[in-house]
Parts: sequence; structure tokens; C-alpha cells
Amino acid sequence: MLFPKKVKYRKWHTMRKHPERVGVATRGASVDFGSFGLKAMQAGRIRSNQIEAARKVLARSLGKTGKAWIRIFPDMPYTAKPAEVPMGKGKGDIAGYCAPVKLGRILFEVDGIPESGAREALRKAGSKLPVKTRVIARQ
Repeated sequence: MLFPKKVKYRKWHTMRKHPERVGVATRGASVDFGSFGLKAMQAGRIRSNQIEAARKVLARSLGKTGKAWIRIFPDMPYTAKPAEVPMGKGKGDIAGYCAPVKLGRILFEVDGIPESGAREALRKAGSKLPVKTRVIARQ
């Protein structure tokens, strides 16, 4: 799974509860590397294990000829308190890392396989993610 080698601050502020209010992505909003991309049609946070699950599905579908690019990186830590612990006594320990995603962000890109195969591979990868996605072609 993806996570940063080193972080300046161990715990972050939680940020907004409603990522939809942040707006649309300006960076990473176009297909730059491959022929087809998976675009986020909803804002949210994608955990590192969800990115890994989508990457595995893509790698299996692409075979040896296709190439995939991951356009997001989970650098934001999220915390969780253990089960059945009372409220208070500080913030919980780090449970993992996630990538905050805005609407319109390209999450994955593929190249090197026919259009039908690429669309099917990206559709399967999108089903592993907690945000609504759409397959788009390069323009």
C-alpha cells in the first residue's frame, strides 16, 4: 500500500466534513499520460488500501502490454480511536493514509490496450473506490 516515507506533522486537522463544498479540481483534471482515464465525479477521501485494490484490478485487466498510471497519492493521515474507548483523552492514533480528491480529478490512466479493454478495466477499478467515477478518453 502507498504511504509517505516521512511526514512533517504526524497528525493533521480533519479538514472539511463536506468535501463537496471545496469546489472542482484545477490540477490533475485532464488525461496527460495515457489514452483513457478514470475521472472522479464526486469529492471524497480515498484510502491507500482502496487505491491498492483498484491498482490490482487494473494490473490484472491490462496484462503485459498495457501501462497504468496512478495520479493520486495518499499523504493525509487519518486517525481512529480503538473500539469501546470512552470519549476524550486526546486524538486517536494514526490508522492509515488517504488522498483527498476533488470533483473532476483524474485518478488512474491507462494506455497500450484497445478501447473496449481499457474502458472495462477502468470501470472495474472504479467499482473499488468510494467515489462515483467516469471513464474518459484523451482529447
